Amino acid sequence: MVRHKKDGFGPKGKKYANAPRQRGPRDDDSDAPHARPSFRAACWDLGHCDPKRCSGRKLMKQGLMRELAIGQKHSGVIITPNGKATVSPADRETMEAYGAAVVECSWARTSEVPWPRIGGKCERLLPYLVAANSVNYGKPWRLNCVEALAAAFYICGHPEWAKEVLAPFSYGSAFLQINSSILKRYAACEDEAGVKKAQEAWMERLEKEYTDSREEGAADDIWKTGNTNHRAAVSSDEDDDEDAEDDDEEGSIDRIYLGSKPPKIPSDPSLSLPQNDRDPFDISDDSDDEAEMAELRRQVLASKPFSSPASTSKPSPAHIPRPEPVAVQADSDNGSDGDDDEFDRIIDATVVTDRTGIEAKQRARREDVPLASVSYSRTVIGAPKKR
Repeated sequence: MVRHKKDGFGPKGKKYANAPRQRGPRDDDSDAPHARPSFRAACWDLGHCDPKRCSGRKLMKQGLMRELAIGQKHSGVIITPNGKATVSPADRETMEAYGAAVVECSWARTSEVPWPRIGGKCERLLPYLVAANSVNYGKPWRLNCVEALAAAFYICGHPEWAKEVLAPFSYGSAFLQINSSILKRYAACEDEAGVKKAQEAWMERLEKEYTDSREEGAADDIWKTGNTNHRAAVSSDEDDDEDAEDDDEEGSIDRIYLGSKPPKIPSDPSLSLPQNDRDPFDISDDSDDEAEMAELRRQVLASKPFSSPASTSKPSPAHIPRPEPVAVQADSDNGSDGDDDEFDRIIDATVVTDRTGIEAKQRARREDVPLASVSYSRTVIGAPKKR
């Protein structure tokens, strides 16, 4: 198939009768670019933070801040931990002319930042402030990029810029609310010396409040009296006596009302029991208890576990004397008791040889066998002659 430019496949592309419909911006897109901000902000992004939680990348994505390359300098106010001076309202003209810049990096990896290749002439430190971001919430000095920019804008006399740059973040209003008092004090100063003086006064106030709270809480501290688990138990005899008196007076037992107490009946001496007789409903006497306990003790001791019919002591091993060495006697029994002394003397007198009777048998055998004779003969034969 050959395509021709007349079929609509020319260099200008195919022409449509109806142009495509133009679509406006989506209202529900929160990351859509906004209008140009009233401030100027920039940052050096080193890629240390999580992209989903990085405040600098979110600002750049929304068009509120531009990115600077490593090795590129900035002419505005630079918020950096390597600054020599503290930011103050005296830097307002520089910020309005060139803006502000920050370093997007992790606080745990500041040693990896190439500080000589970034920065500028107006490098500044931030005074005492408390972070409100989700990573370092409540920690002083640990501000992220957007919090550092907002603090610099506020101190230099532009609180509206601080609110604008913090608007996309959920913790923006919390940051301004936590540091509202100290930010107003910093913004009311004229130069760096005033900012440092306000910072020292604020730190002394915090230290005093902390000391006072510790002293007030020391009196009510339960652990000052020691471990409550190891305290001795308080005797409750007095409490029991008081409760018994109250029960008798009020006619109740354990807070249960039993009615009014009946009047006492006068005792009749004729109906009273003799002193020597014991009440049949009373508990047994102590003498009976002692006798019964003695009988029980005797039965327990006489039981099998407590009886010892056989001695459990082990017998000591018998002592066996060490045998004494006996002199060795040739051709005799060392263990004999003298019964075979005569036999031993006969054996000792007889010549012992290993060839007893062998030579006599060999001699008799030679006499019985006839001697063999050997004869030699010699014959000389001459060789035949050649013809």
